[in-house]
Amino acid sequence: MTEHRTPPEDRQRLLAVYLNDHYAGATAGRARFARAARSHRGTDAGTVLARLSEEVAEDRRTLLATMRAVDVEPERGLQAVGRVVEAAGALKGNGRLVRRSPLSSVVELELLHLGVLGKAAVWRALRELALDDERLDADALQELVQRAERQAAELEHLRRSAVVEALGTGRGGVHGGGPTAVPPQAG
Repeated sequence: MTEHRTPPEDRQRLLAVYLNDHYAGATAGRARFARAARSHRGTDAGTVLARLSEEVAEDRRTLLATMRAVDVEPERGLQAVGRVVEAAGALKGNGRLVRRSPLSSVVELELLHLGVLGKAAVWRALRELALDDERLDADALQELVQRAERQAAELEHLRRSAVVEALGTGRGGVHGGGPTAVPPQAG
């Protein structure tokens, strides 16, 4: 990457765009986590998703407080777009007309996982900025990075279980015989 510094007069504007984009994602993510927790209520996955949903809502509040600490106000229009996009995503077909498909859980968990990875990225970016910006707390941001990494690992575990449940043969893997099974030989 070539050495290119953004002029100081552009940095605040670009920071506002960046943080507002992530805040819109956090708004959509909060709604998606809440929906996933409701969809899985009464299961082990539901218990994990309910806890993660609360954490994600807290992370969104932390992002808002961080935005305000660096003089960035949320753009209401962008928040509305985030809510609309999330609601539209919930309408995605799942191969069934009336009830929830097992594939719904796989796709839903993949989207949640991607959202958490994006959240980890914003915390890392802010941690980097904290080196030169006393308004940001690098230690607190590092804790948020670690929390997002834990959340991502938990979601990946749930996702893998959902893949086996939805697409597996019932014998431990898609091909049978577990995740390290050798695909059948042509014959």
